[in-house]
Amino acid sequence: MTQSNPLTGTAFTGLPQIGALFGYDGTSTSTHFCSGSVVASNTGDLVITAAHCVYDSSSGSLLTDLAFVPGYHDGQQPYGVWTPSQIVVAPQWLSDQDPDYDVAFLVVHQPGSSQRIQDAVGADQLGVDPGFAALTQVVGYPSDTEQPITCTDYTKQFSPTQLEFDCPGYPDGTSGGPFLTDVDPQTGVGTVVGVIGGYETGGDTPDVSYSAYFSDAIDSLFQQAEAAG
Repeated sequence: MTQSNPLTGTAFTGLPQIGALFGYDGTSTSTHFCSGSVVASNTGDLVITAAHCVYDSSSGSLLTDLAFVPGYHDGQQPYGVWTPSQIVVAPQWLSDQDPDYDVAFLVVHQPGSSQRIQDAVGADQLGVDPGFAALTQVVGYPSDTEQPITCTDYTKQFSPTQLEFDCPGYPDGTSGGPFLTDVDPQTGVGTVVGVIGGYETGGDTPDVSYSAYFSDAIDSLFQQAEAAG
């Protein structure tokens, strides 16, 4: 007799460094459609998400009308709204939406402020070549709810270039949410080793999520974003 996975994504009030991506008209946010998290950098202004979250497939171009709201929950924006001045995506994604490069970095700021987002909310370390099996917390924002969800389980290898995370309850909107290892129980900060995306842009059911494996190519993309910050 086999037992089903007793785990499921559970709503909570969130973590400061993790947030939702919203549509943004320059004045106010609209609906949230993806997730992201602040990643530690020398410039202190980088957010990681999935490339498919910031790419308009109909036009073949990157989105410009979006904003990142860290710590968002229940209509509250405790750390304000941050807008990207640059979005860095690998050419392999732009040319043919290669799922092994479904990662993007946003250089974000607040108009009229010199404060760095990393100083405001903290940041997860980037984990490069982390291996495939690790106890991992995954956080994301379902598009039809006002709280993020969290689940912790072991990842496994789906393919040589993709991570798999089996926990139900991750519907549309959770794409771009971080895969976190070595999470500090006091601060909620950890090491980001993936983002919901990759194979089937993160999974074709809410029960199984995927991420592109963070290889040296993703590290190079990070360094490019850091240089742009």
